[in-house]
Amino acid sequence: MSHDVHEVRSFEHPGEGRRRAKATPKGRQIDPTAAHEIEQLLGDQPRRRDLLIEHLHLIQDRYHQISAAHLAALADEMKLSFAEVFETATFYAHFDVVKEGEPDIAPLTIRVCDSLTCTMMGAEKLLDDLQSSAGPAIRVVRAPCVGFCDSAPVAEVGHRYVLEATKDEVLETAGRGETHPIIPAYVDYDAYVKDGGYKLLGDLRAGRISKEDVLKVLDDSSLRGLGGAGFPTGRKWRAVLGEPGPRLLAVNADEGEPGTFKDRFYLLRDVHRFLEGTLIAAHVIDAADVYIYLRDEYPAAHKLLPIEIAKLPPGGPTIHLRRGAGAYICGEESALLESIEGKRGLPRHKPPYPFQVGLFGLPTLINNLETLFWVRDLVERGPSWWTSQGRNGRHGLRSYSVSGRVKQPGVKLAPAGLTIRELIDEYCGGMADGHTFYAYLPGGASGGILPAAMDDIPLDFGTLEKYGCFIGSAAIVILSQADSVKAAALNLMRFFEDESCGQCTPCRVGTQKAALLMQKPVWNQALLEELSQAMRDASICGLGQAASNPLTSVMKYFPDAFKEAAE
Repeated sequence: MSHDVHEVRSFEHPGEGRRRAKATPKGRQIDPTAAHEIEQLLGDQPRRRDLLIEHLHLIQDRYHQISAAHLAALADEMKLSFAEVFETATFYAHFDVVKEGEPDIAPLTIRVCDSLTCTMMGAEKLLDDLQSSAGPAIRVVRAPCVGFCDSAPVAEVGHRYVLEATKDEVLETAGRGETHPIIPAYVDYDAYVKDGGYKLLGDLRAGRISKEDVLKVLDDSSLRGLGGAGFPTGRKWRAVLGEPGPRLLAVNADEGEPGTFKDRFYLLRDVHRFLEGTLIAAHVIDAADVYIYLRDEYPAAHKLLPIEIAKLPPGGPTIHLRRGAGAYICGEESALLESIEGKRGLPRHKPPYPFQVGLFGLPTLINNLETLFWVRDLVERGPSWWTSQGRNGRHGLRSYSVSGRVKQPGVKLAPAGLTIRELIDEYCGGMADGHTFYAYLPGGASGGILPAAMDDIPLDFGTLEKYGCFIGSAAIVILSQADSVKAAALNLMRFFEDESCGQCTPCRVGTQKAALLMQKPVWNQALLEELSQAMRDASICGLGQAASNPLTSVMKYFPDAFKEAAE
């Protein structure tokens, strides 16, 4: 016997009077106004599950916050449970979810980066000054690394960055209503084609160059993934190609490692060199769909990419742009896939690996933006051009993101294997005036910290591991006598604590406990070492496994820092 879902039934129990059921269904009620606003906002866009994060961005951009009523209406519109939508929205830092009964968020938000380099350059004072000076219509909050470490300290007014920021400049920018990103001068489609762009892609599609020719160049050049892991690119492409189709390509442009900004540098200057490499990769592995996952902290790139993608030669794969939402963990390849699918960015257990079971369950090639950027040059110039570069027995080029106490910070395209001293003196104009080289981070937040005395180690994959460090994405931060390595390590641990996805206990609890222990004037080194080992051994992904590298390297290489604390 079936019943209509709206039927009202009553029951009688012995000794009780007649009990009337509620006239309305259980669960959260949908506000008609909110429902209409969501329907209008989404328009004719698909209501697919994988577009949940994109739709949350629409709400955030339109209303500068996401109310409980809008969340409920979005869940109803997408035929999802409120819990699914709520847990996704609250996972990402850039979604300002306002719960029932909470006051609305100020219409304008100013974010002040508190990453290591910005903190070294005065971000804490800038944050304090802005919080005490901004009016009620402005909210001032901290933000993790925004990818402008060479221009620290940095503040973001709406979606416009103020570089080498001062309080007055930030407030003046806000007062003028300048909240939209500025697209810098770049090589557009016409200029790129005029310089020979897309000829290689055309030759590949026409069969004048074979897929095997491209793969052989990648193998012979020994190009490795430039997002941080350094896996051989040719081998990765072949592994995906060895799986049955259909196959997908996902581009990791979510560089969130404090100190890293090379992907932004290339994307905003020569976007089509990256896009051609992407289309070549898609052709080689027979991918009909490409997903570019770009961090939300790069609003200028989000504005630029659709303009230039619309100009691409016809006949290629469908390119889908996916916008991150402020979660460092989504730089981990499997968490990235989860986010593209519209979910929380929780790393997957492996195996299976993404090249076997990746995006939407299909074999997926995942490459960093810069890796794809070099494909055209490698094929056109030949592998010997790449392998002839390098120093100290290493081969190739590296894009070093250099920030900190040097005269000329920025992205430095330099030989792989050069030493930190060579990088500072030959590419950065030396140390900043009044500063003496004291320490350096060779690989961003998770790559460890080394003393200036260890300045002769070749900077490349495989050269730093024996010292408890690694190069990763080549994010180099230079510290001087004005900086404390203990404070630097604490800054980095707090970053990892905030960015832990919370899925596994060793990382979630370990980073929190480590940060608490590191705040004490005298560190309990034995306990911190034990905690670090547990995080390395038992964390699911690289975040927890590498989070303690700065901590352990400070304890190992900077004994004077602890003598000062004891005194």
